[in-house]
Amino acid sequence: MIYFDNSATTKVAPSVLETYQKVSEQIWGNPSSLHNFGEQADHLLEQSRQQIADLLGVNLSEILFTSGGTEGDNWVVKGTAMEKRAFGRHIITSSVEHPAVHNSMEQLAQLGYEITYLPVDEEGRVSAADVAAAIRPDTILVSVMAVNNEVGSIQPLLEIADVLKDKPTIHFHIDAVQGIGKGIPELIFNDRVDFITFSGHKFHAPRGIGFIYARAGKRLAPLMTGGGQERNLRSGTENLPAIAGMARALRLMLENESDNVANERAVRQRILDHVKDFPKVTLFSQPNDHFAPHILCFAIEGVRGETIVHAFEDHDIYISTTSACSSKKHLASSTLTAMKVPEQVSTSAVRVSLDENNTLAEADTFNDVFDQLYEQFKKINS
Repeated sequence: MIYFDNSATTKVAPSVLETYQKVSEQIWGNPSSLHNFGEQADHLLEQSRQQIADLLGVNLSEILFTSGGTEGDNWVVKGTAMEKRAFGRHIITSSVEHPAVHNSMEQLAQLGYEITYLPVDEEGRVSAADVAAAIRPDTILVSVMAVNNEVGSIQPLLEIADVLKDKPTIHFHIDAVQGIGKGIPELIFNDRVDFITFSGHKFHAPRGIGFIYARAGKRLAPLMTGGGQERNLRSGTENLPAIAGMARALRLMLENESDNVANERAVRQRILDHVKDFPKVTLFSQPNDHFAPHILCFAIEGVRGETIVHAFEDHDIYISTTSACSSKKHLASSTLTAMKVPEQVSTSAVRVSLDENNTLAEADTFNDVFDQLYEQFKKINS
């Protein structure tokens, strides 16, 4: 099997799975319990939090655990709206955000908030100048993803941070679910960012666990209320086995980040160089610094994306249409639509997404299968 759908989810690393199982079997106490067994659990919880904070170069108190990227995005967007509603009801975001952000914005719009959706260029990137032009006295939040989950474009985060540097009352949120471990830490962890969202299952941790970075001193209303966990900001008994596993997964990924990125870029380039010259292929991901190393999005004219996905699946190669969140709904790519790609082309788009375990040999196999399928599709469409 060749698995090229890592932006949808990654396989749990063996050592991470060992950690998860060990904690589940040996430290199953509730971290909130007063007895010694609860104290052991609480110690491991804070030890994991410290490890994540150290890996990212932030303070322990700035790491807050969630159930994943969707909850994190919902929390930052809605939590900011709730916390700062007395100061304004205007929010700026891009037109290519993940549904967790976009649909949260739509909910807020129904409650009377005004949302500005910034346009993107042909690479799927917003303009920092457009951010500056959209800011109003009542703006409370700017939310922009680090790496687009459909085409892999990297947003100009430092330029946006520069726009916001003299506007400390506006929260700046980055959705880094697709950006962690991809060679752009200086963009994500810039001096102006207030909140960053992460999801464990995108870097070989278990599903159902994630965290946010919340800059010290920046206030965020809780969405989950109850027992007062996570400093009264996110109630609910902590998923300790998954948290400990996620801390280990993050360490494993970041300690080899440069090598991982170089490998992903090489595999991606091998495929890109092969498919780009076919006359009916349209590339949406480009081999330049504006794109992450692990995502390649392209279309084959006249063939629907789901048809291409299943054709590769018949050869035991797993790719996806442009987004796992919309693939089964047969929705057109929101990113490609925002990039003004015609619908008859965007519905033919597929996404190859890599991790550090993918190889050049797998890329060569993919290319061989691509050749076979292209000829089959050409006969069908001729």
